[in-house]
Parts: sequence; structure tokens; C-alpha cells
Amino acid sequence: MTPRRFSGTTLGVATHNTGKAAEIGTMLAPFGVRVLSHAELGLAVPEETGATFLENAELKARTAARATNLPSLGDDSGLAVHALDGQPGLHTADWEGPNRDAMTGMARIQRELAQRGVPDTADARGATFNCALALAWPDGHVESVLGQMRGTIVWPPRGNNGHGYDPTFQPDGWTITCGEMDPDVKNRISHRADAFARLVARCFR
Repeated sequence: MTPRRFSGTTLGVATHNTGKAAEIGTMLAPFGVRVLSHAELGLAVPEETGATFLENAELKARTAARATNLPSLGDDSGLAVHALDGQPGLHTADWEGPNRDAMTGMARIQRELAQRGVPDTADARGATFNCALALAWPDGHVESVLGQMRGTIVWPPRGNNGHGYDPTFQPDGWTITCGEMDPDVKNRISHRADAFARLVARCFR
């Protein structure tokens, strides 16, 4: 089936995460698209009940499109640590605790790795950042993609850039963490950049 192309100028984004919304806005700016987050629209983000990143992204996109009558983008992303059987995965934000403190989540990953006796080597501490993007229209049509970035968990965290778990994730082929990267560099290589490249190829060109 031929992918549907986005032809509007305003896109709803189903997130209250200001860092994520800013990244999305930056990536869509070249296409003349104005991004409105759920925080700006005063809308609640629905409960994530899907069993995969793609299911959650599609759920959020469809809910946003119905609520706003705008084409809407749903994003679900998370960090899968291989030695932790893919955790925190879908529960990446939950590991940050009720106050959504990224340091809490990063410390928990380190604690869980230590409890399992995982050595401090790149091979043993492999991880993958995942980003699912779903673009939904008010009529129910959805286009979705999955992007990834592979790397290593490092401790202690390094850098103050980015957001979330960026300071503890060192992408393959780099000697610095995402938290130490210039945002423009990270936006070119991240899991979200990979997902956006796939979405742009499907819906914006």
C-alpha cells in the first residue's frame, strides 16, 4: 500500500516531555511544519497499554488525532539494556520514579547490572535506544516506523546535554555519551533521528 503523505502545516504531538517535543519540532522545521505538544494544547496523554513501542505510539497518535482533529504524531521510546533482558524497555520512564528524575533511572540501571554481576565492558553492557513514531490522521489512518540507536551503558553518567538517560548512553563508534554531545550532533544520530528519517521518507517527501 502506498504511504500517505502529510500535506498540512500543523502537527499535534502526543507528549508532555518538553525535550522530546523540542527535538521533534527541530526535525520537522525544514518541512514548514508547526508542532503543538499536548502540554501546549492542555490535553492528557493516554495510558500506554500497548505491548510494544509501536503499539503505544499508535495508541497515542490516534487518541491525539481524535481529540484535536489534527494529524498527530505519537512517539514511544525507551532504553533496552541487553543484560537486563531488555529492561527498562516500555517502562523506561517509570524507572525514573514518581518525580521523573532521570538520575533515579540511571542509578537503578547501574544497581541492577551490579546485582547481576555484569562486568564493566562494552560487550557486556550493550543497550539499544528504541523510538517508535506513528503519524495518525483524524480519519483513523496511521503510518508508523521504528528507529534504533545501539550503544553501551556507562557509569558514572557524563554530560548535561540532552534529556533522560542520555548521560549514561555511549553510542557505538563514539567515545562520548549522548549527554556530552552537541544537540545538533545527537539529533543526527539518535534513535529518534533514525525513526524520523524513516517517517520523512514515507510521509514528507
